[in-house]
Amino acid sequence: MKSERDALGKMLDIMHEHDLDALTVRVGTSTYELVRRAEAPPGSAAPANAEGAAPPAAASHPLLHGQHAGAHYKKVTAPIIGVFYLAPAPGAEPFVEVGSRVEVGQVLCILEAMKLMNEITSDYAGTVQRILPENGALVSLGEELFWIEP
Repeated sequence: MKSERDALGKMLDIMHEHDLDALTVRVGTSTYELVRRAEAPPGSAAPANAEGAAPPAAASHPLLHGQHAGAHYKKVTAPIIGVFYLAPAPGAEPFVEVGSRVEVGQVLCILEAMKLMNEITSDYAGTVQRILPENGALVSLGEELFWIEP
């Protein structure tokens, strides 16, 4: 237990030393993901999940306001950690918007990871019902990006 805390402390030191926003380290079968978030203003309490950590983008996340994906929605999740972009370039038209009809293989967004632009395509045909992250937000592996209604 103490060695894990020491290792996490060293990882945090590396993040601060190199001014990193996120760091993922795999050791054997364990994966550690550290993400730097803006500090909450004094006096504001961040909502906590079951493990005691604040969920990403807690203040603006639509699911925290009683909205839940229906069982019939297909969910597109992030295959990597990266910065979420809805358009191919600043000022360009977005790949999709809420209400857009998409086909299998159609580009939905870009996730930028380590200066590489990764196009994320749809595995489903249907209508985009919800776009969860905000443009420019850092998303985690497995985080929901889009809800598509077939």
